[in-house]
Amino acid sequence: MKVVIIGGVAGGATAAARLRRLDEQAEIVVFERSGYVSYANCGLPYYIGGVIEDRSALTLQTPESFFARFRIDIRVRHEVTAIHPEKKTVLVKRLETGEVFEERYDKLILSPGAKPTQPRLPGTGLDKVFTLRTVEDTFRIKDYILQHRPKSAVLAGGGFIGLELAENLRELGLDVTIVQRPKQLMNPFDPDMAAFIHSEVRRNGIKLALGRTVEGFVQRDGGIDVLLKDEAPLRADMVVLAIGVTPDTALAKGAGLELGIKGSIVVNDRMETSIPDIYAVGDAVQVKHYVTGADAVISLAGPANKQGRIAADNICGGDSRYPGSQGSSVIKVFNLTAASTGINETNAKKAGLEADAVVLSPMGHAGYYPGGKLMTMKVVFEKGTCRLLGAQIVGYEGVDKRIDVLATAIHAGLTAAQLKDLDLAYAPPYSSAKDPVNMAGFMVENLANGVVKQFRTEDVDTLPRDGSVTLLDVRTPREYAGGHIEGFRLIPVDELRERLGELEPGKPVYVICQSGLRSYIACRILAGYGFETHNFSGGFRFYDAVTHDRSLIESATACGMDQ
Repeated sequence: MKVVIIGGVAGGATAAARLRRLDEQAEIVVFERSGYVSYANCGLPYYIGGVIEDRSALTLQTPESFFARFRIDIRVRHEVTAIHPEKKTVLVKRLETGEVFEERYDKLILSPGAKPTQPRLPGTGLDKVFTLRTVEDTFRIKDYILQHRPKSAVLAGGGFIGLELAENLRELGLDVTIVQRPKQLMNPFDPDMAAFIHSEVRRNGIKLALGRTVEGFVQRDGGIDVLLKDEAPLRADMVVLAIGVTPDTALAKGAGLELGIKGSIVVNDRMETSIPDIYAVGDAVQVKHYVTGADAVISLAGPANKQGRIAADNICGGDSRYPGSQGSSVIKVFNLTAASTGINETNAKKAGLEADAVVLSPMGHAGYYPGGKLMTMKVVFEKGTCRLLGAQIVGYEGVDKRIDVLATAIHAGLTAAQLKDLDLAYAPPYSSAKDPVNMAGFMVENLANGVVKQFRTEDVDTLPRDGSVTLLDVRTPREYAGGHIEGFRLIPVDELRERLGELEPGKPVYVICQSGLRSYIACRILAGYGFETHNFSGGFRFYDAVTHDRSLIESATACGMDQ
């Protein structure tokens, strides 16, 4: 059996290695048009920033090391230009010599990946406008910085690559601005959770130009102008386009393979395409979202590796199935860690789901153990069923641990309320006896059982201020003096029982504290005396962060750059 693989990196290289482990006699040929067959794509921004110092550290495998261990024929700088399914051949161009030849296959795996989305804008081909996707792109940017010592950069796009590169350029001392059309960074997060990412980015000196549309680039006086719709241009020494990626499927289209959303390759759960004996994996394929079941394109290394293994299994006579992608991810944002899994509340509602969420601010480990820091956790679930839909966490230590627990819970089909039952490891340096994941489960169970009702940030402005309801802040006088929501009166929770006479019976009470815990206790006290109560989800800390971020974005949209 002869297997030809088009493209290396995560999906193709994994498939090649798995094929060899399953079939020692198979002839395996990998064509990769770049000079690197297996490299740490996610590490590229960190090489530019100097965190990774050695170029060779980015290369996970070389053609020589692949052959030595697996006896796989890896041909870099070879571009497949056409697929002929009727003949079971591919047309290949050797880029160094221009030679063109045909290669036969019995089974074919496509792992072409995705390419940086290139908007059709004036100036995208200028030598000061870069993209970042391959090792060659990385070296080009790094060499430009070393040779020209730019003092400023504009990044078009605020996703994973854009944010990681912004941090690394800022660490090099560049003045960095991120510009993009959406009014938030990191679309896997809801806008309220993205507020914490925005705050950390601003705190480290990065300017945000959110809600702006880039219309082109003009090179002038040794620098480059980024042209914005209806606004003055942004001036910089270099520009990096990081507005997303597009499945690289020209070959598949030419071969007559069925294509799906965003031009991606349609595959079944065995990674088989619409043409027999042709498989496809990685960033170029359309998959099912594990939570919604909807078609999706999810460009992450973890799914690509799993898909490569599944394709190899099935080529070798197995019956492996890909259950879908959850989109679990984590990113370092200066001193913060931000992570998500499943779908966010925004997308859940767009998908027609009746979604709700709880927001909590637990410590990363036991509060009495030194060094603990707060994290902000949002767990999204379906009303009625309590089906766990997704989660987002922004904080410091322990964020990655909790998001992995929640990702596992989603995959296992647990409800959000069942999170309370998970038996998770505890020691003071690592967690609390009630782990944050357990706490989220307690909160959802309380909502589901009617023990408490909640109100959210978006509800605050619509609360009546005519005296028909009681708006109550149960923090300390010092906390209240440091900032509070207009219309909320102060009665500290520990004085509440003695001051019940100040509250008018029969009126619903909307209660807030700093994090949501004291207000929950206040709600239970008041409920014991016959009051209808509503607890604010996330507390004043969350409300203040979200509303402050929104005001910065809106004022910047109206008046100029977000500082």
